[in-house]
Amino acid sequence: MKRAWFIIAQYYSVQQAKRCISTMANPLVAVCQMRSIADKVKNLEVLTELAAEAKRRSAVIAFFPEACDYLADNKKDIVAMAEPLTGQTVASYKEIAVKNDIWLSLGGIHEASDNTEKIYNTHILINNEGQLVAAYRKIHLFDMDNKDTGVRLMESDYVLKGTQIVPPVLTPIGKLALSICYDMRFPELSLTLRNMGAQILTYPSAFTYQTGAAHWEVMLRARAIENQCYVIAAAQTGAHNKKRVSWGHTMIVDPWGAVIAQCAEKTGIAVAEIDLALLEKVRKNMPCEEHRRTDLYSNMECQKSI
Repeated sequence: MKRAWFIIAQYYSVQQAKRCISTMANPLVAVCQMRSIADKVKNLEVLTELAAEAKRRSAVIAFFPEACDYLADNKKDIVAMAEPLTGQTVASYKEIAVKNDIWLSLGGIHEASDNTEKIYNTHILINNEGQLVAAYRKIHLFDMDNKDTGVRLMESDYVLKGTQIVPPVLTPIGKLALSICYDMRFPELSLTLRNMGAQILTYPSAFTYQTGAAHWEVMLRARAIENQCYVIAAAQTGAHNKKRVSWGHTMIVDPWGAVIAQCAEKTGIAVAEIDLALLEKVRKNMPCEEHRRTDLYSNMECQKSI
């Protein structure tokens, strides 16, 4: 048994080495890191520059973090600054996509709702023709009021829960699944998306510094390994205001769990290939899905309630 695991590990070490001398036959993606503030215009300028840089580096899709539109420090401004998906901010994103002939993953942005006191946290996907092809509203809201650390972030104070899981979208890099930040703590969501055909899981985030230092990388790698998917996690970084500091460490993880691209702590991008042939090899050589005991898992909720 140990011998078998050694051979598998050796195989994937060789595959990673081969990627280092790749001829770039696979599509490139750019994962972007930024520090949003409570100024939509300045944030849009940063996003515009990053998208252009992604295009210069031959990426077919650029991924941006949660709150890439703005990050305000109080509930009143957060709600007041939100726009519908037909608003000017999304219109600007569409123009950027067309101008650069690039797909854009933007999430989650602040989407205005019919509720005057709450909004949606929405991850949108725009294609290179400027069409909005998917929108996912965050279903797991981050509520933390920790007296020990002094961190209080109650997303449910101003955000409405999403009500559905959006099926993976066929893109130039494969079947892309939309999630947002805190969603990564719920592996049942990523498993559901994998079962719906996902090849790439996405977690655009604004992770707090404390939780990021402890959990960010290990959870992203876990989601990649257990689902045998690429994981792309664009992140906010640095101090946004007196109340909020984000962890950063934007990264891309391959289906074997290796971090293949990562940003430093400043605004910038990291680029990597998406190799679906590697993904299929991982799934073929370690066919976990064939061993999953769904006949037993279906009883979990019943047992929990007993």
